[in-house]
Amino acid sequence: MFRRTPLSAHLASMLAGALLVAGGALAEVRAADVAGNPYFIIRVVDAQTDRGVPLVELETVNHLTHISDSAGIIAFNEPGLMEREVYFHVRSHGYDYPKDGFGNRGVKLVPRAGTRATVKVTRQNVAERIYRITGAGIYRDSVLAGLPVPLAKPVLNAEVLGQDSVIATPYRGKLYWFWGDTERASYPLGNFAVAGATSELPGRGGLAPGAGVDFTYFVNETGFAKTMCPDFGQGLHWIEALMAVPDEHGVERLVARVTSQTGLVAPYAWHFAVFNDEKQIFESKSRWQNPDTHDSPHPFRARVDGVDYLYLYPNLRVKADLTSVADPQNFEAFTCIAGDGKLAQLPVAIARDPAGAPHYRWLRGADRLHDERLRHLIAGGQLKPEESWLALRDFVSGSPFNAGRGSVFWNEYRRRWVMLAADRPGEIWFSEADTPTGPWGYGRRVVSHDDYNFYNPTQHPFFDEDGGRTIYFEGTYTASFSNAKSKTARYDYNQIMYRLRLEDARLSLPAAVYQVTTPSGPRLMQRDEVAAAGAWERIDSVAFFAVPPAPAPRGLVPIYADRSGRLVTAAATPPLFLALPLAQPAGHGIAGRWLWRFTSADEGSTEFLIDVDEHDGDVKISDDAHSLTGQGKFTENRLTLDVLADGQSHRVTARFVDGALSGEWARDDGKKSGQWTGRWQDSTPPEFHSPAIVPLYEYRHPTDGRVTYSIDPAASFDGFVRTGPPLCRVWRSPTSAVLFDRRPLTAAK
Repeated sequence: MFRRTPLSAHLASMLAGALLVAGGALAEVRAADVAGNPYFIIRVVDAQTDRGVPLVELETVNHLTHISDSAGIIAFNEPGLMEREVYFHVRSHGYDYPKDGFGNRGVKLVPRAGTRATVKVTRQNVAERIYRITGAGIYRDSVLAGLPVPLAKPVLNAEVLGQDSVIATPYRGKLYWFWGDTERASYPLGNFAVAGATSELPGRGGLAPGAGVDFTYFVNETGFAKTMCPDFGQGLHWIEALMAVPDEHGVERLVARVTSQTGLVAPYAWHFAVFNDEKQIFESKSRWQNPDTHDSPHPFRARVDGVDYLYLYPNLRVKADLTSVADPQNFEAFTCIAGDGKLAQLPVAIARDPAGAPHYRWLRGADRLHDERLRHLIAGGQLKPEESWLALRDFVSGSPFNAGRGSVFWNEYRRRWVMLAADRPGEIWFSEADTPTGPWGYGRRVVSHDDYNFYNPTQHPFFDEDGGRTIYFEGTYTASFSNAKSKTARYDYNQIMYRLRLEDARLSLPAAVYQVTTPSGPRLMQRDEVAAAGAWERIDSVAFFAVPPAPAPRGLVPIYADRSGRLVTAAATPPLFLALPLAQPAGHGIAGRWLWRFTSADEGSTEFLIDVDEHDGDVKISDDAHSLTGQGKFTENRLTLDVLADGQSHRVTARFVDGALSGEWARDDGKKSGQWTGRWQDSTPPEFHSPAIVPLYEYRHPTDGRVTYSIDPAASFDGFVRTGPPLCRVWRSPTSAVLFDRRPLTAAK
């Protein structure tokens, strides 16, 4: 879909003879569902899905701001502004609304009690914002409007106004949820020792993930969310990891690591806590010495050599039983620090293999190399950036980004481990890897919030739908640690749920292509081929990155491997990977995306972004709003079109000279005419211009015909000779060596 550039009303009417209403916002104004309703109901929807969008602000000229609830509803009844034309500025994090000729993004509505209007916004984020999950007034406006809502307590539950940082896990047939600091209605100081709730699992009495989560809070005698860690000492108490593990009798127990601190400082104590199912509180069983800071992990299970492990982070794990989890000395870190893996020893020494690459291994009792520590080692010169086990690059720009707090879980649809992590305030990034420890290569920003924070995100794998094609994640929406100029009423300091559809071609990211030793010589493989061949421990290197075969985004070409391992561009077998074609187009024809500028003597000029489809001289066109369509012929560099614009017919002709169009247009009734020009627009996605993209070369051994491949145009391989020009273009590996754990690993429930 294309977006029309800003138009004033008189310019927009030039071709169509009628006002083009931005975004179709006035397309639906009808009677409300409830007779006698005093409210004018505004429903804000995602133009792509037609689902209501929460957290959209509509602001009047005199700065009255109304914010859509979780159904996208605004119930409007403002004395003095009813029964008259009212202009609303429209804005929302990650969503767009067209500008008018003066640069304003908004819509004119006539509020009348008992009627409704629909405003469509265009989503810029890859992820879809679907509802607020905590706090008061989740469905406030829907309730005022008399509309149905999915929650049993849609406006206030357990006196909770705000909640920070969720931790959740299935336990004994239910979902258990715990939060950090919790605000209440009756006083500015609330619960600072963990709040908790349960909900039913989807399909077992719970709501579908797309509808919402109905919480049953643990409450005290006043009805407010009670403290779940009541006897842990002074200060703030936060759950660091929530785990359901079997005890020595095989009975499932809910356990947690809990930090105690006097503010936003390092914890003064770490507790190993066990949930008391009768008292419905956590009890501290022991205190640990732990050098880590609060870092919000979301554990996952995986099986290694037949043993179940809980991975608190991709690089920190422990055997998944109560006895092991209770002792901090049983935790293993994935580290390249020499000796015992402790960072307190100065100077820090890096363990390296005979080739000089960092030697990462699992080491009991070692310090975890989280993102901040890795950056410190790189800044100090102990590690090079490409020697980090967590070296991530922006798929679009090729620039490095930091994976801060977030989660990693196995995704059955992608057949990879999926990471959702925060970088700069308000940004959430999606990435994936073949193992929890990597190789992590390229990521894409899927959520952004303008001058607002969205931290401690986590995916909820228990909400995965359609075999993992759709995943859900949430985070804390807060003005804290951001450049926000004001706090969003009701939404601030609460959890918001997002949905991500992994079939979206924008999430088809490059993944590792390995050079693997086989009896017949080196072969290139991606994850599924390595797993099928049981070849994890025979990986020699990460040769480069390329896009897995499905789903296939536009602009990529399939690359196949024949029986000898040679890469070819055509074969009857499934492709090995997808790559970019060798050369980008040097020129273009009439087909593609164009910027067309129409002018007339009395009304000035206006522009449209036009999609042109041409085949054997037959031409079809359309613009972004489908208000301008046409068809015609392109022969001998002359374009002739019959164009329909908002019900009016036009004749458009032009010459195609030096890659540009210029000609005349006239409305069929003869009342309007003028000149026009067209400039071709490069529609190649920006990620295909990344500096991380490099040519892939073939090298052949002149004696036995063996082949190997490299992104180095002057590589030296024991007698191998480069065969000629590159085969295709691929993505450079962000890491310099095999830095991940190569032992076979499977996800476990």
